[in-house]
This record gives sequence, structure tokens and C-alpha cells, in this order.
Amino acid sequence: MDLVNDAARALIGVRSDWVQATHPVEPSELRRFVHATMDTHPRSRPDAEGGRYGGPVAPLAFAVHAYRRPASDPVDPLEGRGDPEFDGETRVLRPHLPRMPIPLSGVLNGGYEYEFFGHAGVGEQIWCRSTYRDVRQRQGRSGPLVIVTIDDEYAAGEERRPLLRSTTNLIIR
Repeated sequence: MDLVNDAARALIGVRSDWVQATHPVEPSELRRFVHATMDTHPRSRPDAEGGRYGGPVAPLAFAVHAYRRPASDPVDPLEGRGDPEFDGETRVLRPHLPRMPIPLSGVLNGGYEYEFFGHAGVGEQIWCRSTYRDVRQRQGRSGPLVIVTIDDEYAAGEERRPLLRSTTNLIIR
């Protein structure tokens, strides 16, 4: 059974526009992230002054976690946002990319690769754009599975200064 149809193959190479994170890098979110990751480097402390970065900066992986639902969003994410196929699990792989038309229900993290370029400073806006790199079918022990590879680029500020590039493999089964 071929689960990767022509519509899925047509999405390979599709790139989203740049999408702005909900909020710029905020000291309170930076503090929470540093505590959650137990990052003790002084560059991320709120009182970091001068030095190499001129003030506090976010840890390298912060950009990936900068996308959160705005407090003003009245829609409950558990309601499925009008998706007739919603059953408590979402198969929207990136909200700013078209949905990958794969008729399987489960999504597993198949791993990430990161390439880091720089830090976002407090007050800077973070941006992301995503591209479907590949989609392929494999046979697993419990049946067929589809591996979707997505490239994400994260940047800071209006000039879109590169922060990091990630490659994500998602396993749909």
C-alpha cells in the first residue's frame, strides 16, 4: 500500500513564508527557559551587562521554543480549530505549512539535527520559515510508516539574522 501519494510528493520543496513568534524575547520567558534547561551560563542572566553580547541573550535553542499560543487567542487548542479529522491528536506538522496528506494517525519524533549560528537578544523578534525536504515510506515491525523531513530556519530581528537551522524527522504511523 503506497501511503505517499502524488499530493504528498508535491509538497516536497514547499517553503512557508517567514512567521513571526508571538512575542519578542522577553526576560521572563528567558528566565523560565534557563531554569527549565538548567543553563547556568552567565550570558543569559538578566543582569548580564556588556561583555561579548552587550547584555543578556537567549540560549542557542531558545528560538525553537519561542512559538507559543498568544494569551489573546480565544480558541481552545484541544477543540481542533474546525478540523473535521481532529481526534485529540493533530497531524498538522507545522502550522505555517500545508497539511501533509498521509492517512495515518500517530506522529512520533524521529529526531532533530541543529546547526547554531547565534543568540537572540532580549527584545529581539524571532522568525521562522519551514520547508518540506522529503517524504518517504518504510515498512516498520508494526506496519507501514512515513518519515517526513522538515527543515526549519530561525532568525532574529527585521534583518532576519540567522539563529539556527534544524532538520526534523517525523514518523507518521
